[in-house]
Amino acid sequence: MRLVRWSNVLFLGALIWLMEKWVATPILTHIPFEGEMISFEEQMPWYVLLLIILATTLIAAGGYVVNDYFDVKIDRINRPDELIVTRSVSKPAAMRLSWILSGIGIACGLTVAILLRSWTLGIIFVMVPGLLWFYSSSYKRLFMLGNLTIALLAGLAPMVVAIANVSILNRHYGGLLSYLTLTHDLYVWLGGFAVFAFLLTWIREIIKDLQDQMGDRELECHSMPVVWGETWTKVFVTVLIAGTLALIGHVWYHMLPFDTSWTSFSTRYIALGILIPMLSTLWLLWSAKIPSDYKTCQQVVKFTMLIGTLYSFVIVRYYGIV
Repeated sequence: MRLVRWSNVLFLGALIWLMEKWVATPILTHIPFEGEMISFEEQMPWYVLLLIILATTLIAAGGYVVNDYFDVKIDRINRPDELIVTRSVSKPAAMRLSWILSGIGIACGLTVAILLRSWTLGIIFVMVPGLLWFYSSSYKRLFMLGNLTIALLAGLAPMVVAIANVSILNRHYGGLLSYLTLTHDLYVWLGGFAVFAFLLTWIREIIKDLQDQMGDRELECHSMPVVWGETWTKVFVTVLIAGTLALIGHVWYHMLPFDTSWTSFSTRYIALGILIPMLSTLWLLWSAKIPSDYKTCQQVVKFTMLIGTLYSFVIVRYYGIV
């Protein structure tokens, strides 16, 4: 379970479920049309959602295993107490496990693509395992490319939900969609969560490189701390955090369709759940000296991502589901 990062995999599955039940479903069941509220009967079947969750989580688990397979030398330096491959699991067994998990995940993903007749989903579920393989074997050792690869894959999770729902709607309601903003709303809301996941994952991956810089230097990996140095890497992360907060502020002030006054639930949620933790991340980042300090910083970013994901509850409230 530690090898497949069960907590991260569980979070990914929960993210997919939340995006469907707390974002897509409220939008599909409360649609303003000619002064009335209508609801689409044809929505994502439970078994399709289950297959999407299985596909994404199994592919992610396979990616974690293959990452540990290629990182044995680095992990012996950076985290010897947490080394699993070669100590608890042999390298051949780890590779077999990776292929099995990824293979079942791809099969589930292709089944979804066939059921929904979506070439886009089929390409995604075949492409992602390949990207995870190349990331583990080479991309992560290249300057910034590895960080961006993982961040983009994290941002894909909400978009898979959007693409799947739009595929279902197009099959059953085709022409009607042109009279509604439904497809736009799905992509805007889920795209917002995707951008949030992308940015916070990118931030966390760079902080992880700061934590692992000793092993990366030893094995000549071209991570950002190795190439730019620790101080300039912290400056870059600071800029990313500032940009993320500025983007959230813009969305909050200009784009949210519900009450954004200082006393509203939405504003308090963003301030307490996202703003304060991200400012805390900055303080922890600049005060970090040893790997364990950076690990704490990473955990705060993961917590912020969780709280940001649960902002989907505000959407449920806005659409009157609860």
